[in-house]
Amino acid sequence: MMPTSPHGRTELLRPDGSPVRVLVVDDETALADLLSMALRYEGWEVRTAGDGAEAIRTTRELRPDAVVLDIMLPDMDGLAVLGRLRRELPDVPVLFLTARDAVEDRIAGLTAGGDDYVTKPFSLEEVVARLRGLLRRSGAAAARSESVLAVGDLILDEDSHEVSRGGQEIHLTATEFELLRYLMRNPRRVLSKAQILDRVWSYDFGGQANVVELYISYLRRKIDAGCGPMIHTRRGAGYLIKPGE
Repeated sequence: MMPTSPHGRTELLRPDGSPVRVLVVDDETALADLLSMALRYEGWEVRTAGDGAEAIRTTRELRPDAVVLDIMLPDMDGLAVLGRLRRELPDVPVLFLTARDAVEDRIAGLTAGGDDYVTKPFSLEEVVARLRGLLRRSGAAAARSESVLAVGDLILDEDSHEVSRGGQEIHLTATEFELLRYLMRNPRRVLSKAQILDRVWSYDFGGQANVVELYISYLRRKIDAGCGPMIHTRRGAGYLIKPGE
């Protein structure tokens, strides 16, 4: 099954499998918080800025995949902010928020390089839907392939047999790959040695269950090296994988 966001929509991810990054720029704190909540519900990483200067600083730090930008800001015009953002990230899609319903303002925003706009008041669902469309069209994010498994920042592609954590490629043997695939298909679920032997080695080792311990140790060295541990032992029960802290 293709992974979905908490409410059932197909999950959008960056090309490296990490969460989409969105910057929300609006001086109305309550509105910015509401938007942030809705976007985080999509599984996205969200930062906010209350004025143009903060938006430019945050863009340099976050390198967002999309920007929600209020056209009316306290320190500078939203169109001027857009120009500065475009110098940092020429291709980042921008969704304008405007309280004004005049056609001239919409045209000005789109002419200045904005990709889309919504007029206040708007529904949060509409903003999310517009952003999903912009992210797909820009290539900044795509629906995860059915062949890809992910637990936290650990990504396994069942078709290409590629594995990465935090964007860093990890080389596994065929047996290590099968063991990791079984763990990742059952995230947060404790799997016994007997279950792992049956699934990965396809037969009972006749008392040689320590082969599971051996391969778990091999995986830990490769998967958890220099990172928060993901593979955990439950004494007397088995092993499980869950996102690192």
